Amino acid sequence: MNAPGFNERYSRQIRLPRIGEKGQRKLVDSRIFIVGMGGLGSPVALYLAAAGVGHMTIADFDLVDESNLQRQIIHTQNDIGGLKAESAAHSLRQINPAIQVETLDYSLDQDDFTEQCATADLLIDCTDNFPTRFALNEVALKSGIPWVSGAAIRWEGQVTAFDPRHESSPCYQCLYPNPSMDSATCEMEGVVAPLVGIIGTMQAMEAVNILIGEGQLHGIVWLFDAQSMEWQKMVLPKNPRCPACGHA
Repeated sequence: MNAPGFNERYSRQIRLPRIGEKGQRKLVDSRIFIVGMGGLGSPVALYLAAAGVGHMTIADFDLVDESNLQRQIIHTQNDIGGLKAESAAHSLRQINPAIQVETLDYSLDQDDFTEQCATADLLIDCTDNFPTRFALNEVALKSGIPWVSGAAIRWEGQVTAFDPRHESSPCYQCLYPNPSMDSATCEMEGVVAPLVGIIGTMQAMEAVNILIGEGQLHGIVWLFDAQSMEWQKMVLPKNPRCPACGHA
């Protein structure tokens, strides 16, 4: 039986034939693990909480800094100096008190990722560094869990998904073969504020698609140029010689 207010709160989604009450129940019953509560994690978590994803574990060991507020919309002026995980959890509970939010406010290692992915239905990468992404890729492959990846810097962004449940799905190392590569950061290079909202919202949309069984992005990378306002679609085939997911 649906909880009081279920149909009213989610009525605009339930009206969609591809969601309906059955799909909405899938969202409410889902468990997701979001790594990073910064520029990407903010819109991802806010929209998925509003959409009714029932259990969210959010991880971030950083503190809210004034320079974050230009784009990390889940935090406010009053949160400066506090833990991002706790600040984000407060915002999510304000938006939807019916959901469960767990916080991990310390630096996670491979074992922590493995433990979280063992019980989650979906992993969402909202980090800003390659080492963490490669670590998440390894855990996702071993756990067989789908995950959504986003990146944004300067005026450029990209979003894709990987789903090891599909034999044809590539992995993150098919996209970036060199696991020792360095990455620029927003602190170093800068980033225009709405860009992370665009990419993060795309991640949230694909998360909903995957959770209701309609995932679209495995094998596809969308690239966005915020200056020209143009999207480019790149097909990403599985690399049979990939050291992470290939068979050769």
